[in-house]
Amino acid sequence: MAEFTHLHLHTDYSLLQAGGRIDDYVARAVELGMTSLAISDYGNMFGVLLFYEACRKHGIKPIIGTEVYLADGSRHDRSSTDRRGRYPRIVLLARNTQGYRNLLQISSCSYTEGFYYKPRVDNELLSEYHEGVMVLSGGLQGDIPAMLLQNRREAARDRAVWYRDTFGPGNFYLEVQDHGAPEERIVNEQLVELSRELDIPLVAANDCHYVRQEDANAHDILLCIGSGKTRQDTNRPRMFNAEFYLKSSAEMSELFRHLPDDARTEALENTGRIAADCSVEIAQPGPLLPIYSIPPDFSTAADYLRHLTFAGLSKRYGDPGEDITNRANFELDTIIGMDYTGYFLIVWDFIRYAKDNDIPVGPGRGSGAGSIVAYALEITDVDPIEYGLLFERFLNPDRVSMPDFDIDFCYERRGEVISYVTEKYGSDRVGQIITFGTLKAKAAIRDTARALDIPLSEADRIAKLIPDGPKVTLQSAIEQEADLKKIWDQGGVYAELLRTSLKLEGLHRHASTHAAGIVIGKTALTDYVPLYRDPRTGSISTQFTMDQIEPCGLVKMDFLGLKTLTLIRNTENLIRRHDSNFDIERVADHDEKTYELLGAGRSACIFQFESPGMQDILTRAKPGSISDLTALNALYRPGPMENIPQFVDSKSGRKPIRFPHEKLREILTETYGVIVYQEQVMEIVRIIAGFSLGQADILRRAMGKKKVKEMEQMKVSFLDGARERGISEEKAAELFNLLEPFAGYGFNKSHAAAYSVLAYKTAYLKANYPAEFMAANLTNEINSPDKFAEYLAEARSMGLSVDPPDINLSDKVFTVVNGHIRFGLLGIKNVGGGAVDAILQERAEHGPFLDILDLLTRVDMRTVNRKVIETLMYAGAFDSLDPRRATLIANLPRMIDYAAADRAARESGQTSLFDDADDSSGNSFEMVTTEEWSAAERLGYERDLIGFYSSGHPLDDHRETWERCRTLNIADVQDADVDSEQVVVGLITAYRSIISRRGSPMAFGVIEDYTGSCEFVAFEESLSRVSGVVDVNRVVGLTGVVQRRRRGNDPKSTHRQLALSLARAPEDLHEREISNIHIQLTPEADSEDRLCELRSLMVNSNGPCPVFLHVSMPDGSNGHVIRAGDQLTIAAKATTLEGIRNLPFVADVWQENRSTIHE
Repeated sequence: MAEFTHLHLHTDYSLLQAGGRIDDYVARAVELGMTSLAISDYGNMFGVLLFYEACRKHGIKPIIGTEVYLADGSRHDRSSTDRRGRYPRIVLLARNTQGYRNLLQISSCSYTEGFYYKPRVDNELLSEYHEGVMVLSGGLQGDIPAMLLQNRREAARDRAVWYRDTFGPGNFYLEVQDHGAPEERIVNEQLVELSRELDIPLVAANDCHYVRQEDANAHDILLCIGSGKTRQDTNRPRMFNAEFYLKSSAEMSELFRHLPDDARTEALENTGRIAADCSVEIAQPGPLLPIYSIPPDFSTAADYLRHLTFAGLSKRYGDPGEDITNRANFELDTIIGMDYTGYFLIVWDFIRYAKDNDIPVGPGRGSGAGSIVAYALEITDVDPIEYGLLFERFLNPDRVSMPDFDIDFCYERRGEVISYVTEKYGSDRVGQIITFGTLKAKAAIRDTARALDIPLSEADRIAKLIPDGPKVTLQSAIEQEADLKKIWDQGGVYAELLRTSLKLEGLHRHASTHAAGIVIGKTALTDYVPLYRDPRTGSISTQFTMDQIEPCGLVKMDFLGLKTLTLIRNTENLIRRHDSNFDIERVADHDEKTYELLGAGRSACIFQFESPGMQDILTRAKPGSISDLTALNALYRPGPMENIPQFVDSKSGRKPIRFPHEKLREILTETYGVIVYQEQVMEIVRIIAGFSLGQADILRRAMGKKKVKEMEQMKVSFLDGARERGISEEKAAELFNLLEPFAGYGFNKSHAAAYSVLAYKTAYLKANYPAEFMAANLTNEINSPDKFAEYLAEARSMGLSVDPPDINLSDKVFTVVNGHIRFGLLGIKNVGGGAVDAILQERAEHGPFLDILDLLTRVDMRTVNRKVIETLMYAGAFDSLDPRRATLIANLPRMIDYAAADRAARESGQTSLFDDADDSSGNSFEMVTTEEWSAAERLGYERDLIGFYSSGHPLDDHRETWERCRTLNIADVQDADVDSEQVVVGLITAYRSIISRRGSPMAFGVIEDYTGSCEFVAFEESLSRVSGVVDVNRVVGLTGVVQRRRRGNDPKSTHRQLALSLARAPEDLHEREISNIHIQLTPEADSEDRLCELRSLMVNSNGPCPVFLHVSMPDGSNGHVIRAGDQLTIAAKATTLEGIRNLPFVADVWQENRSTIHE
């Protein structure tokens, strides 16, 4: 027979309904000798462009289609009986380019107008966009086959006539399928009759859901995952056999033997005719900029851009001077010559809107900060002249590519800027971008295990055998992990679990909206791409992903929500309550306190510098400028990290600065001889070989992407250029080879500089306004429990008082009063914004609340309901009115009834119940006193609801034991020497026992004291000495060895934990051996400033060890020994002692063990 073409095919973009990958389908089609192939995913066109390109790449003609869901009546009707998406379906194919455009419209409208459980179309939509579209009647789920199975032949006939007449002769086909189901044969025979009666052609199809027949089981499991059912469940979606794969032409020719020969031949051969008739070219013109409307005073957009630029330069520099003017003209000539004038004006316009409306905007992001035009337009706020940034890194006249400004906005108000852009250019021209979640290795294991009815604990155990990491695959994990290999080899259901997971790994699982991407079209978006409506949020996005939309003609921009900008603004607002003139934009960039804080590594909560690893580098590098911060920001990433020691040693003077060539001194001086930035690579190529910066950027990119052929060609030019400048070929080759790795992992200086400016601002605020800064941080993380707890601990470790919530003193968010942070009502768990707003509005309008009843009568109890009031009582928010929390809770139902009766009486014009009161409180309600909670109960409620203990601490009854028996504050575990044995005393806040991947029992937990918390682990050998003592909410003493452990998936990020050897109850603890710390001072330690420096270091290293100061006499002889006060005991940590030893006026530091009782 003639070649068969598959016209009904579902890829994994059908999202948990089909398991065939596009590349696998195309490869199989090539293997089978097919020359054309169609795509028809359920209800969408998600995979169309990838399919189109994959087919063309392999010489296969792509046929573009989709299988649409049909609404019962109008697509706008959502009042019909809930069918859970069980709508009939038909296949639509694009016959030509006009047909493709109409498919874009139909698919878009099915989401934006017709979505109800599924994206639906109706007759109106099909009629309006019929031109160039072919229709196949579908399988058993099609509307015509369904009618035939219901013996509704006349209805089926009428429907077939409607399709034929609507889409025109030769554009509607009755589809016959033969997967072996009896119903198919019944339907097919009737379809043949209709075909002959109505002169409608037949076409054969196999409803492909996977590539090969052996994939059927994996597809069955995929359907289980999609429906949330197990394989044993009889009431679940399933295919009735394993015939839904990409069959060969020979296999298809053997089907349909139950049909008359002429009908069978016609149906098979029509697949080829349809393939021949369908010819679509998907236009990919590249990004097409919307037309920006300019004021009438300007003749062209270029004139307007020049005007704005030079006006901005005058504002930035006063008289910009010749060099800056020349650079601006060069940039403008490049921008205008590359036809990107409109792009700059569009970006300038929405950033101007944000700034005019007091919406915080970032100083820049990415290479765009290298443009002086962007700086003049206030698109960026980092001076490219001051920081030595290159325009060619952003926009290169030698390499035509779309400029890309990624803009950071305050995350709370980013939506306002998007709304402005949408309104300005039209809602039909602006949208968001789709993104797809996939079945990652661990998710594939867990989901497949659920479908196979494998216990969750077993699934979790196997999933945890897979190493963490973005590039880890299940196949690589099986090859690397012996325990996974054992599971594979043992066969049975667990081997099936791994086999099936391997097939499912990487399949597309769900669609969502990209967090930052926005697209703008020159005309309506549907002229370029199909649209998707997120059923959860209602947001409209493209059906094509980020990497596909620009080739199709849309302009992409990233509107990122950056919490740091919100943090800075909130901190400013708090500062302005007592300093109305404060402006973070006007602070000096050489503030001593700021660099002191950073040099001490106290960079928690500092943008880009808060990780433990970065804190360590700050203490070593002692940055003294934003330039230093920029370099450290760029160096702290895989690859460049190996150059940090050289950078630090050269900066500190411990090692001389060395330059690869004397000509590079000027370029590399700011980074102490280390090549850090991509821009430095470009400058080096320019200086050594005479390349233009544009050419240098092309070489940098070739090196970074390891384009060997291009590099070899450019190396010849590099060597020639170096020779012309008097550099030997040997030295030039050495420099070329030196540049190669740096080009690959060197960082974008423009981005690093912009973000380091932000980092400096946050560090400045922390150093100079710590209470306001931490209050703003707590507000920022009010909905992130883990981060909130971390920042709360940081605030307390900084010596800041965090006052508990108070119904009359707290605002909605965290505030600062007299240097104290006051807890915001919104920070209390389970108290919503609406209730808080109602309380604060009433308080503002009518004054503070006099007592609980006063509040209950004044607020609307529908908004501030009983649950909210209870929560506020548990949290202690009413303590200033009545501290008897248990009594308040017990009396609350009666108080609510009393207040309701009073309100009703007043509303009816009767006397208030309060008016009859004789007691001093002003009301006649009698509170029934009940026994108050124990301290542990009260503190437990506080911890659960506000994240810390406000009225005490669970260790208070054991404080003497804590002071005598610990060797380390728990907060200092992270700085303790690895493998050192320590004793900590604290409250167990988390504890769980597990079975390790090797089958051994072990336990994990968290212990906290007054200073902080840390994790601990008990392995099998110590578990018996721990398990009887350790439990949640119990105070214990733990003895263990400090271990280093990786944090999450980041190999650079580690933290320390205690590996336990012993646990004891407080009464069984004995005083531990504690070291005396001796500090020998030199005669130069005679000034108050130096002693204050030592005292500051000791205060920041609090611990149990007494300190003895040995004071030398002016002649160098030994003088007096003075014991420091009890408030200046320190931790005997190596880092602490080393820090003291490095002070210039300290001669020596040593430990002396005290003779005390041992355990």
